[in-house]
Amino acid sequence: MSYDRILVAGLCASALLGGAAQAQTPPPANLALARELLAELIAINTVHDHGTLPAAEAIQKRMLAAGFAPADVTVLTIPEHPTQGQVLVRLRAKAPKARPVLWISHLDVVEARREDWTVEPFALTEKDGWLYGRGVQDMKGEIAALLAALVRAKQEGFVPDRDMIFAFTSDEESGDANGVDWLVKTQRPLVDAALVMNSDGGGGSLRGDRRLSYGVQTSEKVYVTFQLEATNKGGHSSVPEPDNAIYRLAKGLSRIEAFKFPVVTTPTTRGYFASSAALETGQVAADMLAVSKEPADPAAAERLSAMPSRNARLRTTCVATGLSGGHAENALPQRARAVIQCRMIPTDSEAVVRAKLVEVVADPGIEVSVIAPAAAAQDSPYNAALMARFTKVVQGMWPGVPVAPHMDLGATDSLYTRAAGMPSYAVSAIWGDIDDNRAHGRDERISAKAFGEAAEFDYRLIKSVAAAR
Repeated sequence: MSYDRILVAGLCASALLGGAAQAQTPPPANLALARELLAELIAINTVHDHGTLPAAEAIQKRMLAAGFAPADVTVLTIPEHPTQGQVLVRLRAKAPKARPVLWISHLDVVEARREDWTVEPFALTEKDGWLYGRGVQDMKGEIAALLAALVRAKQEGFVPDRDMIFAFTSDEESGDANGVDWLVKTQRPLVDAALVMNSDGGGGSLRGDRRLSYGVQTSEKVYVTFQLEATNKGGHSSVPEPDNAIYRLAKGLSRIEAFKFPVVTTPTTRGYFASSAALETGQVAADMLAVSKEPADPAAAERLSAMPSRNARLRTTCVATGLSGGHAENALPQRARAVIQCRMIPTDSEAVVRAKLVEVVADPGIEVSVIAPAAAAQDSPYNAALMARFTKVVQGMWPGVPVAPHMDLGATDSLYTRAAGMPSYAVSAIWGDIDDNRAHGRDERISAKAFGEAAEFDYRLIKSVAAAR
C-alpha cells in the first residue's frame, strides 16, 4: 500500500473520534517537580542579549540532584559566545542495542517588554487555569515537562535499550550562536544519533475543547531572505525626475505581491491533506483529498489557497517584510530597498526562487540579492514503525486522535540535524488551541491541564523511543 493510501485508510477512519477520553497526568510529586522547573526556567531571562548559560547551569544542577552522574550532565559554551550555554543530559543504556536518540530543545526566548504584558513576563503566573510567562509555549513549558519526565524515568530505574541524549541549546530564536548547529558541526560525537526528536514542532491541535489531530513534524519550510534594491543618481526634490528609485522599487514589489509560486506537494503535505480532509466537510474536504493525490488538482488547490495557512502549505511563498529608501526629505532618493522573506517548500531551492523573483520583478534596474541564505534540509523519511510508536503513545492518552505527518510553516532546529543526515521528527507535548497561539506574543500562555498531560506524554514517549525495536 502506498504512503498516501496508508494515511487515508489508517487515519481518516478515526479522525472524528478524539477528545472524549480523560488523559492521565504524572504522579503528584512529578507534576509538582514539572511546575517547579517551569517556574525556575521562566524566571531566567534567556533572550539573546542575556544568553542561555544560567538556564543551562540550572538544568545541570537539577539533573545532578536527580541522580545523574556528573559525566552524564555536560554544560558547554560556544567559544565565540561565552554567554550562550548548552547542556547535554545522557540517560545511558547498559548494553546499547541501537544507536542513540537525540532530543533537542532550545532554551532561548524572544524579547518581552513588561509594559506590553498584563502580567510579569519573566515570572510564572497562574490565572483561570492558564500558565503565563515568556517562553511557556515556546518552549520552556515543553522543556520543563520533558525534564520532569526524564527525572521520573531515571528515579524509577528505567534503563533504555540505547542511550538517550537530551540537548538544551541556545539561539534558536535569534542571534548567531545556534547551539544545535554548533553541536552537530563541532561536537558531533557527543550528539551523534540514529534518530532526533524535537519538542519544538508538530504536536496536538485543539479548537476549544475539541482535539482535532496530532501532527508529527517530518518536514519544515526553508527560509531564505532576499533584498531588492533600486539605485539612482538622485537630485533636488524641487525637480522630480521620471526615474525615481522608490517608485521603481514599489512597482517591482507590486509585481511580487500579485505573483503566486506554483503548487508543489510532498509526501508530507499529501499525507497532511489526506488526514485533514476527514476533519472537514463538503467542498473543503473534497478539495483536500484532491490535493492529497499526485498530481494535485489545480482548481482544488486554488480554492484551498484562499485561506493563507493552507496556501502556505501548498507552495513556496515570498512576502515583503521591510522597506527603506531616501536619505533626506528634500532630496530625490538615491537608494530604495526592500526585504523579501521567502519560505520555500523543501524541494525548492534558493537559486530557483531568486531566479523567479528576478523574472517577476522584470526590471534590470532592481538588484535581487541574498541577505540570509537558505539552510536547506529535505523531509525526514516516512518510518512506518516509528509512526506506529508515536500513534500508540498519542492514542494511549487520547484515544482516536488521528496522527499524521506535518510540515511546519516556520523553522526549527530540525533543519540542522536533518542537514547533518540525522532523521528528525518534531513531537511537541503541549496541546495548543489553533485560535489562541501566543508564541512570541503578548501574554504568552499554555493551559495548566495541557502542561500536566505533557509531562505524562513525554514520559511515555521517552520509554517508547528508547526501545531498540
